[in-house]
Amino acid sequence: MSPLPPAQTVTLRGRRPRDLPVLRRWLADPQAEWRKWDAPYFHAAATTASLLAYVEQLERTPTRSDERVIDLDGECVGMVNRSQEEPAGGGWWDLGILIYDPAHWNRGIGTQALRLWVTATFDETDAHVLTFTTWAGNTRMIRAAQRLGFQEAARIREARLVDGVRYDSVRLDLLRREWTPPGPPPSR
Repeated sequence: MSPLPPAQTVTLRGRRPRDLPVLRRWLADPQAEWRKWDAPYFHAAATTASLLAYVEQLERTPTRSDERVIDLDGECVGMVNRSQEEPAGGGWWDLGILIYDPAHWNRGIGTQALRLWVTATFDETDAHVLTFTTWAGNTRMIRAAQRLGFQEAARIREARLVDGVRYDSVRLDLLRREWTPPGPPPSR
């Protein structure tokens, strides 16, 4: 993984109107590379229809605190989201992260965005435990989470079928007491 150049900054922010064409472009493309990694076991036709409906909803509704844009020096490069697992108030929040353009992969952007999102979720919610679920083929996501202290909590063997090959479903978790919030950026 090559690190970000020093001038590039990853932040999370609310969605802006100018982000909508970027979101529509990436989410509506059934051939987008990110689809090979983010739940590729769901059929592209069905997910494209639901993602188009999602973009149309974004166009009609204000930004929500449980969804944020991943901003790289003013450019929307992805999104993070979170949802509370039932029952409400139980302290369990499930996280999601997606960086659309492969040009932004393998540069630490996802790890930085996930670090910011974990910090924001612990700061803004009653979260006791954070989880996310992926498939064993998404090793970049698993490594990013493990770098931040997430641990494998469950593995459902051969639960996902991707291109004719069986993969495990993997759930990782992080308890609030295990989280070490990031300090100030290192000086150069």
